[in-house]
Amino acid sequence: MKTRIIASALAKRFPDRPILNVTGIRRQESAARRGRPVAARDPHLTSGKREAQIWNPIIEWPVEQVWQTLDDAGLEIHEAYRVYGSSRVSCAFCIMSSIGDLRAAASCPDNHEIYRAMVDLEARSTFGFQGNRWLADVAPDLLDAEMRSAVASAKRAAIERMWLEARLPRHLLYVKGWPTAVPGIEDAELIAGIRRRISTLLAIDAAYLTGPAVRDRYRDLMAAQSPDQPLH
Repeated sequence: MKTRIIASALAKRFPDRPILNVTGIRRQESAARRGRPVAARDPHLTSGKREAQIWNPIIEWPVEQVWQTLDDAGLEIHEAYRVYGSSRVSCAFCIMSSIGDLRAAASCPDNHEIYRAMVDLEARSTFGFQGNRWLADVAPDLLDAEMRSAVASAKRAAIERMWLEARLPRHLLYVKGWPTAVPGIEDAELIAGIRRRISTLLAIDAAYLTGPAVRDRYRDLMAAQSPDQPLH
């Protein structure tokens, strides 16, 4: 995602000039990167007016060579590694981080405020930061009693929310192009009932809480997708 944003900026800045996109990825980092070439045409930057290449000069390097090169150059290692023991530097709290890196991030005082803000989102939404892994469990000592209580309530609510969501049959779940049909009366009542219970559970002011309202909403969404599409 980050590279796409950078590529977009480069394309706007250099609309008709060749671009060499140099990255620091290494095969050792992941299974996906293991098969990457040393160099290749960059499909995101190449256009009719511009040729672009990706070059991954250290793709074969083991991590030990990275550290040795930095040491030989006399460069100071980022404090995330040097002070807090992270294995990778990314966002302060990354959804792809290991539990060790999440704990390392939480141990940095500069991250405490954002940690509490993100835990607050967990508590209010009933969704854990990494699915079944809650950020609140990474450093509970940074939370006050009120927030710890709110998280405990959110976890209980999450169990009920997931149970309610699981009641939706497969044909009502999201698919590409959703919605593809207006639900029947029985299905609409089921959706409305689940919405009522979840809105109460999460204390949110939801709309479309009756079967007819749900069916009307589906009709509106489908009409917005394709004004000429017949509703059924």
